Amino acid sequence: MTEQEREVLTWVTFGDASRDLTKKIVDDGFVPDIVIAIARGGLIPAGAIAYAMGVKAAGTLNVEFYSDIEETLPDPVVLEPLLDTDAIVGKKLLVVDDVADSGRTLALVIDLLKAHTPDVRSAVIYTKPRTIVQPDYSWRETDKWINFPWSTLPVIT
Repeated sequence: MTEQEREVLTWVTFGDASRDLTKKIVDDGFVPDIVIAIARGGLIPAGAIAYAMGVKAAGTLNVEFYSDIEETLPDPVVLEPLLDTDAIVGKKLLVVDDVADSGRTLALVIDLLKAHTPDVRSAVIYTKPRTIVQPDYSWRETDKWINFPWSTLPVIT
């Protein structure tokens, strides 16, 4: 896959993207009690958004779906450690991920959380046209594979 076939997000552009995305959320009047990151891809965007909004309560839900570039498991799988669901009852939640690609991970997480509280909204840096779930907030749409600055370099061994 060539660079022209990819959307490249740099650290500098990510800073602008996370601020722009946060502004969309704030302008909509939504103030979450807790920001929930979908790990791993949503950890950095969720932290940036939580800081930009001044939200100190944050959590994570670990989900595995991608096994390689454009290669997935049959279904997304929730991994341990699990989120403390007692802490989210009745709270307004903002679920954050890096991308809504197929949307299956986002759909799984939203469904799990809505079993504990009714006010769950979602935010992603990128939305793909094929997603089955339209996030409430998105910075940009693309149909390209995305190079995120936190996941493009090889693993250090």
